[in-house]
Amino acid sequence: GLEGRDPGGLEEPTMDDVTGRAVRAGAADAARTGGAGGPAAKAAGKAAGKPAAKAAGRAGKAAEPASAKPAAGAGEAVSAADVEELLRVIASLREQADALRREADELRGETESLRGEADELRGEAESLRGKARERCRELRDLEIDLEIRRDTIELLGKEPGADPDNLSNRERSLLADRVAERTGEPVGSLLARVGVARSTYYYHRRVRDLPDKDGPLLDEIRDVFEASGRRYGYRRVWAALRLRGTVVSARRVMRLMTGNGLVPPFKSSRRYSSYKGELSDAPANIVNRDFHADAPNRLWVTDITEFSIPAGKVYLSPVIDCYDGMPVAWTIGTSPNSSLSNGMLRKACAALKPGERPVIHSDRGCHYRWDGWISICEENGLVRSMSAKGCSPDNAAAEGFFGRLKQEFFHKRSFAGVSLREFIRRLDEYMTWYRDERIKTEFGTSITARRRELGLMA
Repeated sequence: GLEGRDPGGLEEPTMDDVTGRAVRAGAADAARTGGAGGPAAKAAGKAAGKPAAKAAGRAGKAAEPASAKPAAGAGEAVSAADVEELLRVIASLREQADALRREADELRGETESLRGEADELRGEAESLRGKARERCRELRDLEIDLEIRRDTIELLGKEPGADPDNLSNRERSLLADRVAERTGEPVGSLLARVGVARSTYYYHRRVRDLPDKDGPLLDEIRDVFEASGRRYGYRRVWAALRLRGTVVSARRVMRLMTGNGLVPPFKSSRRYSSYKGELSDAPANIVNRDFHADAPNRLWVTDITEFSIPAGKVYLSPVIDCYDGMPVAWTIGTSPNSSLSNGMLRKACAALKPGERPVIHSDRGCHYRWDGWISICEENGLVRSMSAKGCSPDNAAAEGFFGRLKQEFFHKRSFAGVSLREFIRRLDEYMTWYRDERIKTEFGTSITARRRELGLMA
């Protein structure tokens, strides 16, 4: 029969095949049951569905009155309509099977496509995990760098001139321990970041609890450096320590100052020029770059320099004695006019002793060629001397003074919020300190103290 077979694999039945099968089924059932059209119909229903069962049932019923002639009666009872209906059922089943196969193929394709999309999503997820891990590492590195900078500032302080590169090895080992404690990172991974070798770190870790042999000297050096307004280099600090009675080598002072960030700030800047062209005939260059003087008030040099701060501009006009570099007199103002230079010269001349007639050397600025300046020089017997045009080395003594002044007082120092009046007060205070207290390395003491030792001033 048809039961249990794949409808898609059936061959196309002929009319005789279908009719013969139906007749034989009906006759056999009739012979066994004496008119068993019902069982034949059930067998046909299992094979071909309800329409086929109905056809076979009708064939069985037609065979019941003639139970004595089952084969002939059953064959005559099957109609062509029943056979056609059975064929339609079979064709319908085949179409349904084909449709199911197509749907299965489509589902199979969709499944493969979903598997591919899932694999792509897994790859993207893994890539994102890798990027996230990388970003976390970068963030962690930034946190460690920030902590290193923060602890470095704590070790050095926030004063100008504090340079993180000037940490001593002892301080670097201490820095590594601090950062490790705060970040939870292993100390070994931080040594390269703080710039200390592994062996050096463990050495300082062993001796950290021992007294620091440089501690007392470093405190004294720091005291001198701060007292100078953070202006002194190691030579002047060394000289100041000797005046205090502390015996120490200059190299050791240099090492401790450099290693602990006690370094004055340095910066070069464009100089102010008062040259306005050749207004009149210039006097000869008597000095000719020889700034040596055998006694006070033999050779003076002068110039004007500018300070630019947020509040405005300030100008300084000093006269320097080439005997020992003492600022003999100075004036400070907010305009580089004749009053500034002439007022300075009058102050200097007021300090002259009878018979002292120094050479006053300047550049070719307009201030030193006006009638007022010339009149003061003539009244006090000063001999004028001028540099060559545009030749700053011809007035190197004045330029050197301005360089020292600006390195020690002005450069790399903030004057935000400082008024012009306050700045002038601070500059005047510095000039007084330079004359009376600043150590001149050549003498090992201040200029004023040196003159008093020589009996040149009271």
